[in-house]
Amino acid sequence: MGLVHKRDMKKVVHPGQAQEEQPVRLSRTQKKKAALSLQDLGERLVKLSDEQLKRIDLPGDVLAAVKTAKAIKKHNPLNRQMQYIGTLMRKHDPAPVREFLDALEQGNRQQTAKVKQNDKMTDERGGHERPTT
Repeated sequence: MGLVHKRDMKKVVHPGQAQEEQPVRLSRTQKKKAALSLQDLGERLVKLSDEQLKRIDLPGDVLAAVKTAKAIKKHNPLNRQMQYIGTLMRKHDPAPVREFLDALEQGNRQQTAKVKQNDKMTDERGGHERPTT
């Protein structure tokens, strides 16, 4: 992602001629937002249980970094580890991980809504005990 040279800016594409694909140059803000997004993804991974982590197809280096982050208790080392996880995630496609986490959260929301609905029905019947589901 280097600088654009003047000679590259002067190139003219004629009709019928295939235009070379120009690399998209991201601004510093866009790069930072992407890095923070991957770091947030890493934080979501650290919150998962070991069983849930096994269900995600994570690369070995990312999985090891997440497990290390789970063991860290101090604030600053944990922040550095989160940054490291974000760096590792840049090497891999984060889309499958995001999809899994979103599906997991969606399932949790549906389960919570179901419990609330059951509680509401119990209150309407005048019962004080929670039904078992």
